[in-house]
Amino acid sequence: MPAELAFSATDLALVRFAVSPMWEVGTSYRLLASGATHPVHQPWIQQVRPRVAAAGLDRGWLAELVPRSGYVADFLNPAPAGPAPTLAQELAGIRAAPASRVRQDLERLADEQGLLGSRLQALHASPQDRLARVTEEIEAYWELAIAPYWARIRAVLDADVFHRARQVAEHGTGHLLNELHPSASWDDNALRIARRRALSRQSAGEGLLLIPSAFTGPHLLTRLTPPEPPQLAYPARGIGALWESRPAPRTDAIAAVLGRSRTRLLTELDSPASTTELARRTGLSPAGVSQYLTALRDAGLVSAHRAGRSVLYARTSVAEAVLSAARP
Repeated sequence: MPAELAFSATDLALVRFAVSPMWEVGTSYRLLASGATHPVHQPWIQQVRPRVAAAGLDRGWLAELVPRSGYVADFLNPAPAGPAPTLAQELAGIRAAPASRVRQDLERLADEQGLLGSRLQALHASPQDRLARVTEEIEAYWELAIAPYWARIRAVLDADVFHRARQVAEHGTGHLLNELHPSASWDDNALRIARRRALSRQSAGEGLLLIPSAFTGPHLLTRLTPPEPPQLAYPARGIGALWESRPAPRTDAIAAVLGRSRTRLLTELDSPASTTELARRTGLSPAGVSQYLTALRDAGLVSAHRAGRSVLYARTSVAEAVLSAARP
């Protein structure tokens, strides 16, 4: 029998979307930790997995909190307060998690995975003293694995929300829930999810939070922690093209504004790269590349992210919009 979540009129009125950095942290970390290849995310895996291992993030707090399969501690995914919380806002939510919530989640994790490791035993003993260390490691992982790619990932997630919101406007919430995922169906004021443990309004709060994700894989993921609304993370539309090379933009018009060297660097940042790598690709001197990147960063077109001893540069959403406008 499928799991079933009944909806009142109030629950339907409280259905909303959110783009959550922490959902991307947990699901992407699990993908990396699995050691597997992936038909869509392999370009990202090849770039990120060595960085994560070099930083020791494959054997720290996240390695114990996000096992390769099964339950992930619910306190890692606080309910987003708005449609697009920042990572800093979600980390503040994690640090503010009640000690009883943290211990309950860790006890469930122990039931499913076996004995807790030494870090999680310490976290269970003194949650408020250790949660800051957990969030520090999450920030380090974010800088290495997600932040340099966030503009591209966020564009896919935002496009999914736009599409779903249009479905609601044209066909209603019931149609949206029925079309969300092959395992989900809407009928008789209830959302049914195949092959899922029991859902009920006794085990969840009001409404429903729908969270598109790039890294969930083919499955729906749920979080039920009353009194917060249930969260349902689902694979976003368009993930298949997430890492595909995009058509080269016509750069003459952009170069007339930014200059040819700065424009060349922007086009080279289709994937994040260091100053040394960009100098090698373009033939520009490392000093020149550094100067141009500083100017692009000051203009909000490039962001910088620490990766060990080097810095990775990535295009921002502003740069992506500029280049998209110039593509044929």
